[in-house]
Amino acid sequence: MKKIYDVIIVGAGASGIGVGAILKEMNASFLIFEKEDVGASFLNWPEEMRFITPSFPAQGFGQTDLNAVVPRTSPAYTLDMEHPSGEAYAEYLSVVAEHFALPIKTGVQVKHVIKVGAVFSLDTSDGIYESRYVVWAGGEYQYPDLTSFPGAELAVHNSLVSSWREMEGDDFIVIGGYESGMDAAYQLGKLGKKATIIARTNTWELDNSDPSIALSVYTYNRVRHLLDSDVLHVAENTTVSKIEDNAASYDVYTNDGKVYSTPERPILATGFKGSTKLIENLVSRGEHGEVLVNDRDETVETSGLFLAGPELRHGSHIFCYIYKFRQRYAVIAETIGRNLNLDLSILDMYKQENFYLDDLSSCGEMCQC
Repeated sequence: MKKIYDVIIVGAGASGIGVGAILKEMNASFLIFEKEDVGASFLNWPEEMRFITPSFPAQGFGQTDLNAVVPRTSPAYTLDMEHPSGEAYAEYLSVVAEHFALPIKTGVQVKHVIKVGAVFSLDTSDGIYESRYVVWAGGEYQYPDLTSFPGAELAVHNSLVSSWREMEGDDFIVIGGYESGMDAAYQLGKLGKKATIIARTNTWELDNSDPSIALSVYTYNRVRHLLDSDVLHVAENTTVSKIEDNAASYDVYTNDGKVYSTPERPILATGFKGSTKLIENLVSRGEHGEVLVNDRDETVETSGLFLAGPELRHGSHIFCYIYKFRQRYAVIAETIGRNLNLDLSILDMYKQENFYLDDLSSCGEMCQC
């Protein structure tokens, strides 16, 4: 008879490891599926990319490292880095996974998920697996949006750049003025290359302290000196309508009637579709394309299916940073654990260590869209 697990977690990134650590402490029967390696999205970052949220080992003073996924750990201490690289952070996740002896099956691609009665059936590259609950923690980074406007596929998405040193040419167009676009311009500027940023919103001028909305101070301070130089030109409050390949150049058309041309492939920094496109049959979406969930992060369309990670939204609340969405891990684990009559005592530590945001009304302005 095929074993039915209590929980299957899809994805071994920050959320998969974070939720898995709690379930392990609860003695749940579970598996984590990862199509590549632990922390694969971080391993795929451009070599030069760094966390914009700083890591700092201040646990002894009651402050948890912003980039930690479990209490009483610190990427800063583990990695000796304040702004970790993607590769380094993947190492931190691997250390956590090893410490908790998490049951991770790497190299397993989840192809399709259905629910029959009270049981989920996951069709994977390793066969069919069944569970009572599914935590979807597939993330966003490995699913770039290449359809945001006609000709977007002609550009190279920033997530597909291994290293900015490998970009041939001296004059680039970067589409998108948020963190990824500004980081691309900064990295190109360091190499002496010019860039024109086409930005729909002047994120660096917004009067908002939430880095989910306005450009972070860390990124702004890196690019500020370029904004007044010949290296970086910014086309502000402008939306790209299409890209055309005209043999000798790539022409980028904007909604104000202008055309920007470059011999190099434009760089696309306009975001991601997200991994939940793989479970479209099990979710419903809101007016902004967000997966609709209840106040326990369980999808409205399918009971027993939970969403963890950067795609999580609650109305106007955005949870796209680790220090935000990690506070919902224990909420998910508590809901599942209570239904399975598991030991919930480990949650006391999560509550004490500020890893448990149960009341969304207390999220406040810092999480507002």
